Formats: sequence, structure tokens, C-alpha cells
Amino acid sequence: MVAMDDANALDAYSRTVVAVAERVLPSVASIHVESARGGGSGSASVISDDGLLLTSAHVVRNARSCEAVFADGTVVDARIVGSDPLSDLAVLRARGATPPALELGDAATLVVGQLVVALGNPLGLAGSVTAGIVSALGRSLPTTNGRIVDEVIQTDAALNPGNSGGVLADHAGRMVGVNTAVAGVGVGLAVPINTTTREIIEALTTAGRVRRAWLGIAGAEIRLAPALVAKIGSATGFQVTDVSPASPAALAGLRRGDVVVSLDHRPVVTVTAVQKLMVEGAIDRPIEITVWRNGALVDVIATPRELAD
Repeated sequence: MVAMDDANALDAYSRTVVAVAERVLPSVASIHVESARGGGSGSASVISDDGLLLTSAHVVRNARSCEAVFADGTVVDARIVGSDPLSDLAVLRARGATPPALELGDAATLVVGQLVVALGNPLGLAGSVTAGIVSALGRSLPTTNGRIVDEVIQTDAALNPGNSGGVLADHAGRMVGVNTAVAGVGVGLAVPINTTTREIIEALTTAGRVRRAWLGIAGAEIRLAPALVAKIGSATGFQVTDVSPASPAALAGLRRGDVVVSLDHRPVVTVTAVQKLMVEGAIDRPIEITVWRNGALVDVIATPRELAD
């Protein structure tokens, strides 16, 4: 027998999920894609009242045509405005009227244990809703390009193929993530809606692409020696494991084994910290890089180039 307090809690939980579904589902579309390799499917959501849709870049990769089908039966063709495989985000524009835009939230406000709702079209089952909690924050998601999407949301809300590009919503029906991957049973991942992704969406909408700077180094996070920990105040650091020939890093004199301490006068202690600094504003601009080499701090000047596709 269910206790009254438990029943009330379950009723409140159900009402919240129902309210989110009623608010969000009308603006979530099933995306059907045709490419040279055949058909594919995923999900997308309306993010502007003039018909912009947000989805995952891998959903529309190599697409020749896209069709969006909404819960009310509305069917519209869509064209790709811009796609960014490095963040796994893409923006489409519908050729026709769409339901109202969703409210974009901020993943920075999420906490572990918070209720989230995943809405999309898994396995061809349109308008599916699953609920769960935020299992972890700040996860990293490797992409096929060797880059890493950081600050990824982990949830135990059930995700399946076809959920990609769909909505991860908070209790108020605000879109806080774009479902992107299934990492295992009970482990789903979503690209967060935050300041960085809003800038990416804006760039895709206005320019059709995201410009990034490139140094030409690969590296790994390592535990630092006590002597360096005392100097920079961090127990971890970014060690260069490879330098591309003729790259800006190579021309600046960076070497394999260097530990990058700061880049453009900003501390670097992780792999993703380097990525965050390689933005459009760093392209063709000389920047100072401080590295720990042979027991001493060494400064070099590098001029990043634009990252090519």
C-alpha cells in the first residue's frame, strides 16, 4: 500500500512531467533525412518564431534533404543553415509555418539530482517522453574530429537512437540541453544550452559556420610535479604530446613534453581549457604561451590560424 505522502509526491512528479510534455512536445519535430547513403532520422526543436530549428549535427550529416514532422501533423521541408560537428549542433530553417519557439534555459543552473525530461522521436516513435534526473554535470564527449564537447549533461532519462537532436527540458519546460548520445543503459548525454552554445547557435544562424583558432598541438591532462604545483597552484596540467609540422605551435617553438601553464595570460590546466581559448578572436593574433620545460618557465609567441574543416 502506498503511503499518502508517497502518493502526493508521485502525483506532483507526474503533474510536472505532464506539464512539461504539454508545453514542449508541440515544438519538437521528427526529422527525416535523405543522403547519398540512404535515409536517417532524428529530432529537432523550434528555437525561433521565424522557423529556426535546432538539432544535432550528426543527424543531418551529408543530408541532401530534410523534412520536419510535428505532433499536430504539420510537415515542412527544412534546409541546413549551418552545422558544427565540433559541438554536434546544427541549425535548420523550416520552409513553412512552425509551432511556437521553445524557451531556452541555462544548463549552468542545473544541479545533480534535478528532474529533467527528454522529448524526441526514438526508434521512430514520434512524441516520446522520458523523465529522469541529472546524473552528473561537466562530462566530456569526444567527437569524430578528435575534439571534445565539454560541460555535457549526463542523465538517466532513457534515450535511444532517434532521440538525437531532441530536447532535454527542466521542470519548467525550458530547453537546457540537446540530446546527443547514448553512452550505455541509463546513461544519456546532452549538449548543454549555455553561453558557449548560444554563441555557436548565433554563429551558425548568421554565418553558417563557427570559426575557431588552431595551434596545432595535441595533449593530455597530467599530474604535475610538486615544483610546478607550487608555482601555478594546480595539481594538474596540460602536457603537449604532439606538435603538427609547420603549425603555429611548431613555428613558435613548442615541443613535445612541454607543459602549457598559460595561454594568452590565462591559466591552462586541462585539455578543454585550450579549446575554450581557441575562439575566433584568437585567429591571426599573436598570443603569449608560457610552458614548463626542463625545470623552468619559458615564454613563446604563437599566432593561431583558422581551423580548417
